[in-house]
Order: sequence, then structure tokens, then C-alpha cells
Amino acid sequence: MKDLIRPALSLFVGLSLVTGLAYPLAVTGAAQWLFPHQANGSLVSANGQVAGSELIGQAFSDPGHFWGRPSATAPMPYNAMASGGSNQGPLNPALQEAVRARVAALRAADPGNAAPVPVDLVTASASGLDPHVSVAAALYQVPRVARVRRLAPQDVSALVERHTEGRLLSVLGEPRVNVLALNADLDRSPAR
Repeated sequence: MKDLIRPALSLFVGLSLVTGLAYPLAVTGAAQWLFPHQANGSLVSANGQVAGSELIGQAFSDPGHFWGRPSATAPMPYNAMASGGSNQGPLNPALQEAVRARVAALRAADPGNAAPVPVDLVTASASGLDPHVSVAAALYQVPRVARVRRLAPQDVSALVERHTEGRLLSVLGEPRVNVLALNADLDRSPAR
């Protein structure tokens, strides 16, 4: 029995050092060296302060900012610890009422905008944390943001265009706009 314990213990210690120490250190070191921005959380800074991450949406309600997709996490919006969809189907009365309320809030914030409201501004994503909106959703908000900030609409549209991310590998997904990065850039704009 004593002959079996020593090799088993040696194997346990050796594998623990390799898988619990050497491998994590090597992967962390490689990530920090090759992809430091992503390895540190893809953080976005505004005015020298960390404003958030490019990977998780934030609640913007000020009419002078672009608004992101609604969050399905409750009670705190965009809570990464509570990630998950609402699981409400399109015929669910609660979802229909929430969409009506969101459309009404968008119309109230920009009463002159008669364009159809893009669906991603009134429905949450599957994770409830999506930091992006469609290009159509960003462009829908340009008149409101430009009016509130006293900027030319074409300047705000140019900001949206500058923050439009293309399809992954030119094929996967749709063009999208990261709301936090767009708002951080917007806050650096001269007028307000």
C-alpha cells in the first residue's frame, strides 16, 4: 500500500503544479503580451476614469446620450451576475406591454421623430447585457442626440459611422455600434 501512495502523491503534486500554476501563468502571460486590452476586460475610459467595458452594456437614459438595448437582468440592469434573457415570447402580454412602454419612452424623448423604432431599442438580447445596437438603432437616435447637445446632425452621424463595427471576418453577424464607446467619444465633443 505504501508503494502506491508515494507515486499517487507525486503525480497529484506534479499535475497540480502544471495545471494549477504553470498553465494559468503561461496563458495569462501570453494574453497580457498578445492581447493586453482584451485580457484586462476591454475597458473604456472617459475623462481619465474607467467608464465600463466594451463587452457589457450600460444604462443610458439621458436624452443627450445614445441609448442601448434594454437589459433583461433584474433588479439591476446590465448585471453580469444575472445574465440571461427574459424568456418571454412575442405573444407574452408582459413583453408586449414592455415594448409599448419602451416605444412610448423613445417617442417622448424625441417627439418629432416619426421613423419606425428599430426593434433592438425595445427588446433585450438573449444575455440581457448586449453592449451594441444596430446601425439603424444608432441612426434613429441621431436627431435627438444632436438637438439636445446642440450639434449638427451630420457630425453626430459621422460619429456613428466612425464607431460602426463591421461583420466578423466580413461574413458573420451584422454591422453594429458599441454604445459605450460611442457615448464616450460623444462626451469628448466640444458642444453640450
